[in-house]
Amino acid sequence: MSAGLNFAQQEAVNFLHGPCLVLAGAGSGKTRVITHKIGRLIQTGLEPKRIAAITFTNKAATEMRERAKDLIGYAAKDVLICTFHALGVRMLRQDGAVLGLKPQFSIMDSADVTSILKDAGGTTDAATARQWQWTISLWKNMGLNSDQALAQAKDDNESIIAKIMARYEERLSAYQSVDFDDLIGLPLKLLQQHDEVRAKWQAQLGHVLVDEYQDTNATQYEVLKCLVGPDHSSARFTAVGDDDQSIYGWRGATLDNLRRLPQDFPTLKVIKLEQNYRSTSAILRAANNVIQLNPKLFPKTLFSELGEGEPVRVVDADNEEHEAERVVARIQSLREGTDAGSCGFKELKDFAVLYRANHQSRIFEKALRKAQIPYKVSGGQSFFDRAEIRDLCAWLRLWVNNDDDPAFLRAVTTPKRGIGHQTLATLGQFASQYKLSMFEALFSNSLPSVLNARAIGSLHEFGRYVNDLEFRARLTTGADAARAFLNDWLKDIGYEKHLYDAEESEKAAASKWNNVMEFCDWMAQRCGGQIDDTAGVTTGSQVKNLLEVAQTIALLSTLTEREKDQNVVTLSTLHASKGLEWPHVMLVGVTEGMLPFKLDDEPGTEKTNENIAVRLQEERRLMYVGITRAQRSLAVSWTRKRKKGRDMIAAVPSRFIAEMDLNKDTVKEDPREKLKALRAEFALRASAASASAESAANK
Repeated sequence: MSAGLNFAQQEAVNFLHGPCLVLAGAGSGKTRVITHKIGRLIQTGLEPKRIAAITFTNKAATEMRERAKDLIGYAAKDVLICTFHALGVRMLRQDGAVLGLKPQFSIMDSADVTSILKDAGGTTDAATARQWQWTISLWKNMGLNSDQALAQAKDDNESIIAKIMARYEERLSAYQSVDFDDLIGLPLKLLQQHDEVRAKWQAQLGHVLVDEYQDTNATQYEVLKCLVGPDHSSARFTAVGDDDQSIYGWRGATLDNLRRLPQDFPTLKVIKLEQNYRSTSAILRAANNVIQLNPKLFPKTLFSELGEGEPVRVVDADNEEHEAERVVARIQSLREGTDAGSCGFKELKDFAVLYRANHQSRIFEKALRKAQIPYKVSGGQSFFDRAEIRDLCAWLRLWVNNDDDPAFLRAVTTPKRGIGHQTLATLGQFASQYKLSMFEALFSNSLPSVLNARAIGSLHEFGRYVNDLEFRARLTTGADAARAFLNDWLKDIGYEKHLYDAEESEKAAASKWNNVMEFCDWMAQRCGGQIDDTAGVTTGSQVKNLLEVAQTIALLSTLTEREKDQNVVTLSTLHASKGLEWPHVMLVGVTEGMLPFKLDDEPGTEKTNENIAVRLQEERRLMYVGITRAQRSLAVSWTRKRKKGRDMIAAVPSRFIAEMDLNKDTVKEDPREKLKALRAEFALRASAASASAESAANK
């Protein structure tokens, strides 16, 4: 089971009987270690179903599941490989009744949460509601409820948000719904407050592996402690992470979790993976030089046996347009083989342009379009964020949980069915008065006191239709039956006509309808067991009924990354690039004020020296992540001027460029000379082709 592993990897795989921390440097083979350790645990007699491997994204869980299957074979299907949030869903579906949750609870997506908060806070401004949402999310990740948040509010604004949070909590409870943060907070409540539930899960899980441990927040750490049992000297878990790649402090991730491990688990075995299998020595030297300036919890130095490779290149440009031209020229020269660093990697998918903030992509998109180079912007609109998919998901959520008021409101009005806003407003007021969900309220014997017979007739017709769909969906099993059911349902509600009526452009409507068809096919394949449930809510690839699949849809729609492997250049923020790698990386906009991002004027941040130092350390880790995405060549560029609003301001290179300490190994490029040489090369080729054609014509 340890064939092909280096000594440190073997040590991590073979340490089975106590708490273990694997410090996995960038590109050091952490997924390989986790999958081999799963195999080793099974080899030593632990049942696959008693092993849990927890990570942060569906994409990572899917990759891990596939690699475990390749390594271990059939037994891998019983291992619980899922995200933290999916594990939370599993726990709440099984044991949430003690918290007052029914198994068919709904999971609110971000747009639903914004809508509920607008109502709870009495505002129509979405931006204000999103600010409340952000603050409430941070409090939940710290393990605080509304009462605790109110008790420690720093100012009047936080006191107001805490009171809105209380009303928001009441609404979620009434809707039998949870938000994304509750998928961690409520399982922790289950484990801490209910001894029998905690004992059950501790007995059920014989070994827990946590990937990307440095990204855990305070609540996730407490969940892990509850799962691995009271005897901390023999706790069986493996945390795999890298303190140098902790870049999510802004969403609650904390390095305190790494600091606390050796304190809470005194027998913790710490193993460092320092051999990098991704990048050349030149790239790693730059990365090590930058990150060594941060204070270290567990010092380590990456090394590579891939050779020295091309020197890291530093490029300066006059402004952002000039910088974008330079990026295009570099891509073209590497693809043409006129650049020494091409290394044989010349496909468009071998190139990535990385930047600190989303808005920086626009100028590079423009330059790539001008050069007719196809690209994708990583982290663009999710498939599940499209209005047409959210429409269908609302119907599915309502079948599963009739108490889900946001789903009810979307389904009853999409497509329109003659039930007006005034009718729904009256129904909503009636439901609130009697503490009912809107679906329950529409069948109330008292409803005629506030609505006329025609309105009630329309509501009853809708209610009966939803109940009928729910009943039939429960009996619809397998891919073919599910596909037929979904097609018939869309015809019944006239959804295709609804799309074409709503769009001025027929082409846009057709594109939306294609998305709907793709979604239905995807759902059908899940019913047929042809696609594993990547949320980890169910295991294996058994045939399921449509209602079972609909139960998982909210989590999937929140987490799923549906990026296909396209042969295009990738544009990505540094945060979104984590976990990915490319042969050629161009790290752009590396100026003070962008990377590191404005350290001293962030709104809502206390400007203490300590806070600024902590933020600088995270920005330095972000630079380190960017550098270590590169396999064969890395270019770092900065501009002498950059836009700030409508003004052009002077810019200086980021301190991180000096910290790379490139010295004599640096290739400093003049973009003008590079473009000149490239044009001369193209002109020479065109001339040669013309001469060849003329010669052939004369023969």
